[in-house]
Amino acid sequence: MTTTLGLDIGGSKTMAVRAEGGIVVAEARAGSANVASVGVHEAGRQLDAILERVGAYGVEAVCAGAAGADTPEGCARLRDLLAERLPDAMIRVVHDSELVLAAAGVDDGVALISGTGSVAWGRHDGRTARAGGWGYLLGDQGSGYAMARAAVCRALAAVDRGEPADRLGQAMAAECGLRSTEQLLDHFYNHTDRRYWARRASVVVELAEAGDPVGRAIVDEAVADLADLVGTVADRLSCHGPVIVAGGMAVNQPLVHNELRTMLAARGIDDMRVLDADPVHGALRLAAQLLDRDAAALSG
Repeated sequence: MTTTLGLDIGGSKTMAVRAEGGIVVAEARAGSANVASVGVHEAGRQLDAILERVGAYGVEAVCAGAAGADTPEGCARLRDLLAERLPDAMIRVVHDSELVLAAAGVDDGVALISGTGSVAWGRHDGRTARAGGWGYLLGDQGSGYAMARAAVCRALAAVDRGEPADRLGQAMAAECGLRSTEQLLDHFYNHTDRRYWARRASVVVELAEAGDPVGRAIVDEAVADLADLVGTVADRLSCHGPVIVAGGMAVNQPLVHNELRTMLAARGIDDMRVLDADPVHGALRLAAQLLDRDAAALSG
């Protein structure tokens, strides 16, 4: 009976799933083991915690999808941490966007994540491509964070022009517990957690749905950015889908979801699906593939 382990390592948490003979027997959650975010020592500590909960004994193959696995160096650091704790296991480290297609049971297609951040990744005919995922300082266009930041920028621009606060500026200030839009400047720099601002993107979407032109303009720009990410990957791979979407903005905001579907259809991509499984199960599927390839190599 084979034993596999899947890990989904995000910026704030780590999810783990253990399977024996293809049946999930344990699941656990711990703090982030993202080396890029928390450092090697803390990442190792969180891996120890989650492996204690699901069991490190007997693991033959593990796949870890990590937001920080952007470079060969980042992958190597995480691989080393796993090898220290699972010395007898085959190990695969991938960017977390790769988990989306695997979790959907799709081999070829484009994965789009739009939550706190954003990224697109795809595979077609053995080739892969990625767009975005540069982080909040350089990109994350179409994400919840980017939408909230755009709302703050527009509110502050109105202050610069000496104009009264519009509905969106007032709503954003109120959501942050502020008395005026002028206070948004200091508040933004005093609250640097991207998740804090990503959660406030719902204010933008709600006003857009109510017909507010400023909110609608921000949503339209975000959707266009997400469609561009998908289009970049699809064009590079000559792939027309399916597109598997994940993340709170793309999945849980109907306006964003529906407008994205419409915009992708205009580009000739008609097959857009919502990921209906936790991405960590994609890591489990990729771990099982390691064993399948090893068995095929031995039999060959």
